[in-house]
Amino acid sequence: MGDSKEAGTEAPPAGTAARGRLSLLSQGESEEPSAQGSALFLGGNEVKSRAVVKYSSAPPRTAFARLQEKTDLKLPPANWLRESAKLGPAGTTILGNSRKSKPFSSFGMAYDFIDSVGNDVDVVSDSENIKKLLKIPYSKSHVSMAVHRIGRTLLLDELDIQELFMRSSQTGDWTWLKEFYQRLIDQKWQRKKKSKEHWYQKAILSKFLYYSINGDGAAQPVPSTAEQQESSSADQTNDSDGASWPAPFEMPSSVSEDPSASSQGGEPLEPSYIVGHVASAPKEQNLTTLFNDGENSQGLKNDFARNILWTFEDIHMLVGSNMPIFGGGRYPAVSLRLRDNNKPINVLTGIDYWLDNLICNVPELVMCFHVNGIVQKYEMIKTEEIPNLENSNFSTKVIKDIAQNILSFLKSNCTKEGHTYWLFKASGSDIVKLYDLTTLCEETEDKYQNPFTMPVAILLYKVACNMMMKKNQNKKHYGTVRTLLLNCVKLLDKSRHPQIIASANYMLSELFQLDEPKKEESSESPLNENSDESYSEEEEEMPDSDENGSYSTCSDPSDDNKAVAIIKSVGELSVPEKYKSIHQIRPSCAFPVCHDTEERCRLVLSYVLEGLKSVDNSIKKESDLPAADPHTPIPLKYEDESTRGGPEGLEKQMALFLDKMGSLQKGNYSSQSGMIPGSWQHKMKLQLILKSSKAYYVLSDAAMSLQKYGRALRYIKLALQSHDTYCCLCTNMLSEVLLFLSQYLTLCGDIQLMLAQNANNRAAHLEEFNYQTKEDQEILHSLHRESNCQGFAWATDLSTDLESQLSVSCKCYEAANEILQFSDLKSQNPEQYIQVLKRMGNIRNEIGVFYMNQAAALQSERVVSKTVSTAEQQLWKKSFSCFEKGIHNFESIDDATNAALLLCNTGRLMRICAQAHCGAGDEFKREFSPEEGLYYNKAVDYYLKALRSLGTRDTHPAVWDSVNWELSTTYFTMATLQQDYAPLSRKAQEQIEKEVSEAMMKSLKYCDVDLVSARQPLCQYRAATIHHRLASMYHSCLRNQVGDEYLRKQHRVLVDLHYSKAVKLFQLLKDAPCELLRVQLERVAFAEFQMTSQNSNIGKLKTLSGALDTMVRTKHALQLIRKELVEEFDQPKSEETPPAADSSPSLNREEVIKLLGIFESRLSFLLLQSIKLLSSTKKKTSSNLEEDVVLKTNKQIYSQLLRATANKNASLLERIDVLVHLLDQLARGSGGDGGALQ
Repeated sequence: MGDSKEAGTEAPPAGTAARGRLSLLSQGESEEPSAQGSALFLGGNEVKSRAVVKYSSAPPRTAFARLQEKTDLKLPPANWLRESAKLGPAGTTILGNSRKSKPFSSFGMAYDFIDSVGNDVDVVSDSENIKKLLKIPYSKSHVSMAVHRIGRTLLLDELDIQELFMRSSQTGDWTWLKEFYQRLIDQKWQRKKKSKEHWYQKAILSKFLYYSINGDGAAQPVPSTAEQQESSSADQTNDSDGASWPAPFEMPSSVSEDPSASSQGGEPLEPSYIVGHVASAPKEQNLTTLFNDGENSQGLKNDFARNILWTFEDIHMLVGSNMPIFGGGRYPAVSLRLRDNNKPINVLTGIDYWLDNLICNVPELVMCFHVNGIVQKYEMIKTEEIPNLENSNFSTKVIKDIAQNILSFLKSNCTKEGHTYWLFKASGSDIVKLYDLTTLCEETEDKYQNPFTMPVAILLYKVACNMMMKKNQNKKHYGTVRTLLLNCVKLLDKSRHPQIIASANYMLSELFQLDEPKKEESSESPLNENSDESYSEEEEEMPDSDENGSYSTCSDPSDDNKAVAIIKSVGELSVPEKYKSIHQIRPSCAFPVCHDTEERCRLVLSYVLEGLKSVDNSIKKESDLPAADPHTPIPLKYEDESTRGGPEGLEKQMALFLDKMGSLQKGNYSSQSGMIPGSWQHKMKLQLILKSSKAYYVLSDAAMSLQKYGRALRYIKLALQSHDTYCCLCTNMLSEVLLFLSQYLTLCGDIQLMLAQNANNRAAHLEEFNYQTKEDQEILHSLHRESNCQGFAWATDLSTDLESQLSVSCKCYEAANEILQFSDLKSQNPEQYIQVLKRMGNIRNEIGVFYMNQAAALQSERVVSKTVSTAEQQLWKKSFSCFEKGIHNFESIDDATNAALLLCNTGRLMRICAQAHCGAGDEFKREFSPEEGLYYNKAVDYYLKALRSLGTRDTHPAVWDSVNWELSTTYFTMATLQQDYAPLSRKAQEQIEKEVSEAMMKSLKYCDVDLVSARQPLCQYRAATIHHRLASMYHSCLRNQVGDEYLRKQHRVLVDLHYSKAVKLFQLLKDAPCELLRVQLERVAFAEFQMTSQNSNIGKLKTLSGALDTMVRTKHALQLIRKELVEEFDQPKSEETPPAADSSPSLNREEVIKLLGIFESRLSFLLLQSIKLLSSTKKKTSSNLEEDVVLKTNKQIYSQLLRATANKNASLLERIDVLVHLLDQLARGSGGDGGALQ
C-alpha cells in the first residue's frame, strides 16, 4: 500500500440520475464513483443501497480493451503478472489470493477509520466476507470467520482453519484449537487440496484482465513455459502461505514512540497517551510506530484498493474491495467478468456480481463469454437486472432479510469486547455455530496464544483514544471509553506491553473530572443515561434468546455444548425478522457513579498506580535502585519542632525552596531511576505523577471541608511529594503546573492554620496524619524511585507548637505568592493572586494577635517587677510587624474591610502597650503617665485610620460599628484614667479637667446610643456613665473651686444637664438600678450643696422640694432592685446550682445596703429640713392650706421612716418595701404642691 491514502470525499457526481438506477459519473470524471444515496428499485421490492468511497488507491479509470473474438485466453499476454497501476492490487494477487481475505484485513481498515469504529458502523470487513455471509442459505460451502466486537461495531475476518492447522503442525501454536476442532467438528481432518480446474480458472481470469488493460498487446515478450510454471508453482506456494498467518502476536516491549505524537500543539498539557497518532484521515495514521517490524506479515495493513462506507437498508458497513472497475467512453463505470459459455450463471454467481456492483456503486456489468479459453462474445447487463437473470433468479428482499438476521444473530451473541468469536458452518451442513475462542483459549496454558489478542487490544485502545481526543465528546460516552480501556488492559500482558497499559490507565484516570468537585451531581447524571452506542460489560450474564426461541444456547443434548449460539438451519435466515434481537441495542455500560469526591479520587489513584507500576517495570535499571519493599511504610519524618529551630529554621528551608523554584525555570533534570528525558516512560510518568498530585489535592480539599485536618495534611503532603517528584523529572516547567503548586501550597497553609486553631483535638489529627493506605505507600515508592520527595517537608510536618504552625502556614502562603510572581502568573490568574494575598493578610493578623495575646499574658503575670520587660517589648515589635505587613497585603488588593480590621487590631496592641506602662510606679502615688498618653493617642490614630479605610458605614456596617466602639472605649479609658489618676504633678487641675471633658465628649461622639443593635445597651450604659462622670467632675469642681461666678454658674448648668442625661439613659437600662440610684443620690447631694449657699427660706424650700421630688423618682430604681432580690431569693428553691453565667449580673448586695443606708439618711435629712422650714414659715406667714397638708404628710412619713430605720432586724426586701411605700405617700402628699415640686 505504497500510495498515499486520501480520505474519500462525498462530492455529488455530475449528472446524477437516481431514478430507479445507480448514479453514474460523467464521462470526463476520473474519480471513483461516490454516490450520494442511490436506491435500486427491483419490481415491487425496493432495496436501499448507498455507497460512499471513503478512500481509494485505485488509479483513474480507463476503458477496457474489448478483446477480439477467438482470442485465446490460455496464451499469456505480454504484460502478464507485471505490476499494473490500472489493475491495482487485483492484478498480481488474482492467481494467489483474490478470493482469500487476509486474517486481519478488517483491523487495517478499522485503524484507518477509527472514527467510524465503535460508533456508527455496524460491520467492518472485506467485501468477500460480506458476500460469503449473505450467501450462506444458498451455498453448501463451509464458512469460517473470526468476529470481534468493538463498541457496537463487529469486525469480521476470514479464519482459514486449514491454514491455521498447517501452521499448528509446524509450530505447535494452535494445537488447542486443532484438538477442539477434531473432537467436535471434523474427526478426520485433513488438508483439502484445490483441484487443477480451480487453478486453470484462476489463470485464464488473470490473463483475461491483463489482456483487457493491454491495448497494444505485443509490447512485451511472452514469458517462456518454464517461467510460467515457476510462477504458477510460486503462486501455489503463495496460496498456502498466502493468508500470512502470524505467530501469536507479539509486540516488542521497547516500542518506539514517535516523539511528535504527543506534541499535539494547542494546549500545553495535551495528554500524551496516544501511542501513535489516531485520526480519521488515514494519511495521518502512524501505525509504524506500533508495528515497526513484521508489519506486512501481520496483515495489519489496509491494502484494499477501495474502502467504502456501504449502507444496505439500515445496516452500515465499512467494506474493503479490490474489484477492478473500468470506465471511459460510453461506459463511465463497469465491472468486467469472464464466464464459461458452457456453464450457466447460478444464483451464487449472480448474488456475487450483484453485491460487488452494489458495494462499489457500479451501474453496469460487462460479461465476456468464452469456450475453453477462446473469447466468444461480450454482453452488457445493468446491475438492477442481475437478480432477474436466467438461472440465477433471487429476491433482493430475501438478501436484505438474510443480512439483517445475520447481523442480529452476531450482535446478540458476540457480546464480550476483546473476545474472539468463531462463526463456523461445516461444508454441506445446514447448522451455523458460534464459538467464543477466547474462553476456549483461556482453558489452555497461555491466553496470549490467540493471535487476535494484540490487534483487538490495540484497536480498543485506539477507539478509546479517538473518543477521548474529541474535545466536544459528550460525557455520556465516558462509560463506553472506560469499558473499551478496561477490556484493552484485560487483554494485554503487563510485561510485554507496558506502554499501552500505562497509557490506558492514564486515560482511565482522565475520565474522572477532578477539577470540578462542586458540580459532581450535574456532571454525573448524563453518564448513566442509556445510549445506543453503549454496551454492558456484564452482558455475559444475560441469557441470549428472543421471543421466537429461534436460536438456542444448545438445549438439544446432541448439540455442541461449547458453542455460544447455534442457527439450527440456514433456511431460517431467509425468514424476515426471524432474528430480530431484543439485545441488538444493549443497556449502557454505566460510568461508575461516584457518590463522593473521595471515591472518585481513589478510583483515579488506583489507575495512576497501575500506570506507574507499568512504567516502573519497563525501566531496566532496577538493579541500581535501592530495594524497596512496598509493604514497609515509608517513614513520615515526623519530628518535634524544637529540634528544628522553629520559625528560624523555616526561613532557611524557604530560601532553599525558592532557589529550587528559580532553577526549575531553567529546566534542571534529576531522575534517580535513570529514565531518559523524552522517552515514553518519562512522558507517561510525568503525566501520571501530575494526575496523582491533583487527585491528592482534591482529596485534601474534601477532607478540609469535612474538618478532618490531619487527613487533609496527609493528602496535601502526598500531593506536594508528587509535585516534588514532577519537578525533579520535568525538563520544562509549564506555568499551569506552577499554578497547581501555588494552589497546593495555599491549601497547605489553610490546613496548618486550621490545625493551629483546633489544637484541642491534636491527638486525633496526628493519628489521621500518620495513617497510610497500601495504595498511597505504593505510589510513594514509585515517587521515591525518582526523588527523595523532601522538597516540601517544611510545609507538611504536623507540629505540636502553635507558633510554629502559624509560621508554617504563613510561609506556605508566602511561597504560593512567590510562585505567582514567576512567569507572570500573577496577571494571568488575578483571582488566585487575590486569594493568596488575602490569606497572607489573614495569617499575619493571626500571628500578630498570637504575639499580642502572649504580651498581654506576660503583662498580667507581672507582679514583682513594675517595669516593662524586654520579652514584652520583643512581642510588641513582632506583633506590630505582622499587623503592618498584613495591612499592606490587604491594601494592595483594595480590601478596605480587612485592612480596617487589622488597623483596629494594631490599635488594640497600642492600648496593651499603654496598659503595660500604667503598672509602673506606686499605686498610691500613681499618675497618668506620658507613655500611656502617647500609646493611647497612637491607638486613636489607628482607629481613625480604620474608619478612613472604610469610608462610610455602608462599606461594612459590623466592622464600622466595631471600630467606632473601640475608638469610643479608647477615649473613655483615657478620660477615666486621667480623671482617676490625675497627673497633677505635670498639669494644672483646670487643664486636666478640660482634657478629660474633651476625651469624654469624643467618646460620646463615637458611641451611638440610638443605633438598634446587640451593642445598644452597652452604648447606653457607656454614655450614661460618661454623663455621670462629667456631672460628678463638675460637681466636684463646684465644691472645691473658688472661682468667678460665671464659671460656677456654667458648671452648675453642666452638672444639672449631665445628671439628667445620665438618669434618662440609666432608666432605659433594666440592669443598672444601683447606678441609677447613685446618680439620683448625687443629684440630691448636689441639691443639698446648693441649699447651703442659699439664704432665703423660700429658695431653700424650693431646692428641698426638688430634692424630695428626685427622691420620689428613685422609686423606679428601688423597684428594679426589689425585683432582682426577689428573683435571687426564689432561685435557690428551684435549683441548688448558682445562677448561670449568661444570666444578668447579680446585684452587689453590699453596694445595695450601702446605697440604702445613704438613701434613708438623706431622705430623713430632707424630710426633717422640710418640716423645720415649713414650720418656721407657718409661724411667720399666714396659714397656707397646701403647705399644711405637705407639712402634715412629711411629719407622718418622717415618723414612719424613723420607726423603720430603728428596726435593725428588717431584711433588705422589707426595707425596700417600706421605702417604696413611703415614696408613694410622699408623691401623693406633695402632689397638690404645684409650686414646690418642679
